[in-house]
Amino acid sequence: MNELDFSALLVSRVCHDLVSPLGAVVNGLEVLEDERDAAMRADALKLVASSAAQALARIQFLRIAFGAAGSAGAELDLGEIGRLVNGLFSGSKIKLEWQEAHVHWPKDWAKLLMNATVLAADCLPRGGRLKVIPSGDPAAPAFKIHAAGSHARILEEVERAVRGEASSLPDARGVQPLLTYKLARSLNAGLTLTAGEGFVDVAAG
Repeated sequence: MNELDFSALLVSRVCHDLVSPLGAVVNGLEVLEDERDAAMRADALKLVASSAAQALARIQFLRIAFGAAGSAGAELDLGEIGRLVNGLFSGSKIKLEWQEAHVHWPKDWAKLLMNATVLAADCLPRGGRLKVIPSGDPAAPAFKIHAAGSHARILEEVERAVRGEASSLPDARGVQPLLTYKLARSLNAGLTLTAGEGFVDVAAG
């Protein structure tokens, strides 16, 4: 895959993640415009507020996880990264446990951790718990993510993408595992996915 195709798929993934909450905002505003019943208007306002908050959380996460936030050699606060990840999963079936590490990591390692967390969450189709354990040593970044829940599994295409063995051009959803692979390879991070009964572990470092 050339870089133009890859960047186009990443943009499509960003749009895919934003369409649903922004569409809900528009729907809520349409109800407010036409509806006179006070209870219905209150429900529409709640929909607008929650959907706008969800869209903002996704934009804030994707700006760093997929984007080029910060200069070359920049470091990112893992506490702030944890806040962004928590916002991404707010209101979802995923319950996040972020083990706090009061350190700053190199930008690309922080991006890898964010993307690996999304990979782990995608292994829980019916929801579950995500426990994220980053190392506290900024000179030696490493992490383990434990995803536990019913029907936890690694899709074959995700496993192949993370190993750099994707056999076909991914779609907008499938490009994120490929980005995770590219980040891990650039850092020589030794990213691994391991599945067991009711859990998937993602680790690097």
